[in-house]
Amino acid sequence: MIRRIEFDQQLDELRSLLQDMGKHMEEALANSVESLQTLDAEKAQAVIKNDVQLNNMEEQIMDIGSRLIVTQQPVAKDLRRILVAFRIASDLERMGDLARDVAKVTIRLQGQKLIKPLVDLPRMSDMVSAMVSESIESYLTENTDLAYKMAQDDDQVDHLYSVILQDLYSHLTSDPDSANQAMLLIMVGRYIERIADHATNIGESTVYLVTGHRPDLNQ
Repeated sequence: MIRRIEFDQQLDELRSLLQDMGKHMEEALANSVESLQTLDAEKAQAVIKNDVQLNNMEEQIMDIGSRLIVTQQPVAKDLRRILVAFRIASDLERMGDLARDVAKVTIRLQGQKLIKPLVDLPRMSDMVSAMVSESIESYLTENTDLAYKMAQDDDQVDHLYSVILQDLYSHLTSDPDSANQAMLLIMVGRYIERIADHATNIGESTVYLVTGHRPDLNQ
């Protein structure tokens, strides 16, 4: 009985850390895109510097989970809870890397003016941030309906990304001098789109946790 109580306490710690990682990730994405909108190098540098916090939280999750596997030898759904925590932590850490990559674009654009006010990229970022929040909520509440919603949300993000691509590619042909910046902004769109894919992965992990089977929501 005591061992079970300790096990549940450690699982709660894993969930709490993953929730904190999700909030940190959302903040990093918002700040990186805002730094790009305003070409604020100081804000971009802060995003880059703070990325280590996500790495540290992932390490904590790996340490706690590994210790539980060794000492408690969990099976069935208890084991899945730990394996899923590992997977989600990895997805969130990768999301943080992608938010950092957006901030790096801000640094590369120092001394330039934006070729156009950024509207669709921040909108895309808001959509993806909501996906991150909902994906973590689906995990915490083991809500498979919310997990499957990630596939629909990802389709909307992909559609907006296509619109952004068309707009930026038009700059490549109509204004060759803006080609370098247009390509960098295309990369930003790709980074944000990849974050959405990782949020969808979390939805897949939630379904696996509940059912024991992992769907492919990124198709």
